[in-house]
Amino acid sequence: MIGQEEFIVDLLISRGVITNEQVEDAKKKMAEGDEDSVLNALYALRIITEQQVMRVLGDEYGMETYDFDSAKQHVPEQIIAMIPNQIALRYHMVPLSFANGILKVAMSDPADIESLDAVRHLTGLDVEGVLTPQRQLERALEFYYKREDATDILQEVTETTTDVTLASTTDSTMDATQDATQDATIDSDGKNSNDIAPIIRYVSLVIIEAFRSRASDIHLEPLEKKFRVRYRIDGVLNEVEAPPKYLQNKILSRLKLMSGMDLSEHRIPQDGRIRITAMGRDLDLRVSDIPCTHGESIVMRILDKSGVMLGIGELGFMQDDQDLIYKILQMPDGIFLVTGPTGSGKTTSLYSFLHELNQPTRKIITAEDPVEYELSGINQVQVNTDVGLTFAAALRAMLRQAPNIIMVGEIRDSETGSIAINAALTGHLVFSTLHTNDAPSAITRLIDMGIKPFLVASSLRAIMAQRLVRRLCKHCKKEHIVTESEMQGLDITPEYVAKSTFMEPAGCSECNKGYRGRMGIYEIFMLDPEVENMIYQKADAGVIARHARSHGMRNLRDDGIRKAAMGITSINEVLRLTVSE
Repeated sequence: MIGQEEFIVDLLISRGVITNEQVEDAKKKMAEGDEDSVLNALYALRIITEQQVMRVLGDEYGMETYDFDSAKQHVPEQIIAMIPNQIALRYHMVPLSFANGILKVAMSDPADIESLDAVRHLTGLDVEGVLTPQRQLERALEFYYKREDATDILQEVTETTTDVTLASTTDSTMDATQDATQDATIDSDGKNSNDIAPIIRYVSLVIIEAFRSRASDIHLEPLEKKFRVRYRIDGVLNEVEAPPKYLQNKILSRLKLMSGMDLSEHRIPQDGRIRITAMGRDLDLRVSDIPCTHGESIVMRILDKSGVMLGIGELGFMQDDQDLIYKILQMPDGIFLVTGPTGSGKTTSLYSFLHELNQPTRKIITAEDPVEYELSGINQVQVNTDVGLTFAAALRAMLRQAPNIIMVGEIRDSETGSIAINAALTGHLVFSTLHTNDAPSAITRLIDMGIKPFLVASSLRAIMAQRLVRRLCKHCKKEHIVTESEMQGLDITPEYVAKSTFMEPAGCSECNKGYRGRMGIYEIFMLDPEVENMIYQKADAGVIARHARSHGMRNLRDDGIRKAAMGITSINEVLRLTVSE
């Protein structure tokens, strides 16, 4: 709780609106992961309302307040027209009225004097701020101001003869990566002052809208009769308005140029990278291009560094699992494996663990394919199989660097696995990933690769399987009546349901069909002497899993059920991503 929020909370306490005890209750709720700030926790606990906060701030700053929700009529169009679209969206202000030469505008931050001055300068009017809740202001901006629409841009494409595939440079020999860097600075309205061609603006808009929508991936897929565009939001693909099929090649060429790919090559897969500044944030896009039947399919993974610099407590661990993780991280040596399918959050978890361990007294080296995020203070090696720099080769070289901690992006073969195990046996703490469905299966997977059982038993310390479930939107989730079939599917009793708070999605302007964001569900398996004996005897994964369960290990479904019982996620999410035993 820092800066403006700390000031507001102190102000509310001094005015007698809330008490210190209520603030402590809000902090506890925030610590549980339900809310991202003390103020939001106070709202969720119904201790105060946003309108109350606005009134207190209005008194403090001598400003009027305005409630869009209780307004009896819309703001007249001639008033809205007094502040252009671009200015309103940039400075987050909505005009309310104009009288006696003064234009009153709704704003949510009373201390934002600079924005008021900027709007005064840009409009040439005497502007006066009126306080309104942030959420109401966002809805008003969406209602009164229409951002540039993809349909409008594509309509413009059909009316121009600009050769957009040449980008915005007259020097055809310019390096594609340099060109992409020059024209990839995008304003919050999706425009680039250097890019006037509609295709260039459309590509920029696709990226900006994906970021606004919290998408992790952008899929551009050439089908037989259409060119499909989809965003993956919270792990689920959502189709958006697509451009005409005949623009497919121009759009793909633009993206290949921005990402430094060979424009003339259409027969083999290519990989590239785009670095842009969007809405004040530095983003990397990892671009994959693969030839398909009806053209080239491009997928862009949006790499937002803020998404992986999470503390361990923000990943979704319950307190008991969090204690286990800290215990594992304090081990001096051994292997800690994270398993799960592609897109299950393994990289985010590993980076969070490394961030926790990253201290000046430790040397940390990673081997990754690719290096998705650059971490300060950590030596990261990019695997390059074309020149012989495989995981195994990188790992051998890393051991000569005298590291304390090693992270290998993935154990793909027996050579990499054997070197990682030898590193663990010689006093290194090793992190890596495997593609298995659950934690105990990682043991049999290593043995199947050809690694000797006694080496697995003596080096492996712990295994964590994980999946990502969608969080229910805190603004619209509602109580869920658990059905008999759901109780049977989850193997829970009516007594368990009675003492739980199961919720379901509803859907509102703040979320995507009732969900907003994701969190992990985890299965943490600590090896003990009995398990080591089972590994020596080459016991199958089922036997090991039953032993682990009998000794207190929660599987993925168990962790999902308890988070659904707390109203954090839904029963459907748990059933969708986990299997019963």
